[in-house]
Amino acid sequence: MIRVASYNMRKAIGTDRRRNPERILEVLREIDADVIALQEADRRFGARAAVITPHLLDEHSDWKAIAFGVRNGSMGWHGNALLVRKSSTVLECQTIHLPALEPRGAVSADLKVGDVTLRAIGMHLDLSGLWRRKQAAAVLSHVEGCTRPCETVMMGDLNEWTRAAGCLRDFARDFAFADTGPSFHARRPVGRLDRIMVSPGLKIVDCGVHMTAAARKASDHLPIWADLSPA
Repeated sequence: MIRVASYNMRKAIGTDRRRNPERILEVLREIDADVIALQEADRRFGARAAVITPHLLDEHSDWKAIAFGVRNGSMGWHGNALLVRKSSTVLECQTIHLPALEPRGAVSADLKVGDVTLRAIGMHLDLSGLWRRKQAAAVLSHVEGCTRPCETVMMGDLNEWTRAAGCLRDFARDFAFADTGPSFHARRPVGRLDRIMVSPGLKIVDCGVHMTAAARKASDHLPIWADLSPA
């Protein structure tokens, strides 16, 4: 069994409006997931450098950031990053270009975590419902086009408020959703904007929203998590 998590870290700006990457790592250590999808992991302007520096990860965590070939100091791709245990093996990784009016993307990696091989995809979809559906179609097309047979977990901030409509309906045709619960806003969560979805070969053993005092302060989203095993 492995634990996965998804977290819109809001560039490490907490509900107190202070930027504090160390708080994000504190929350991630509480969850202790094997694979983590981060959204808004880079600064928005300028060099788009990673908010959590390589030094912080190396010295104060059990994770490494998957390198997607971006050379501007970014942790991932358009703010999307994947963290995995330092003991894990990255078999393959790539970026996914998403249709949008402003730059957006998703990230994908085939991983060996202990005895489990799986494909992890992290994404942050548009505020517009029309663009969300186009982006969902791009992600699903990427999955269908992968040549390596691999069970898949997809995670991220989908920005979809309606449970059975829009991009959620598109994803639900081939993927099961973890019933994690509301994760936005961190102080008073009412929206299920953050989602974890798995292919038929994976079983959701347990799942939830991480609602500690640290998580309520570190970002405007709460992290979500799920424990998975082969079906």
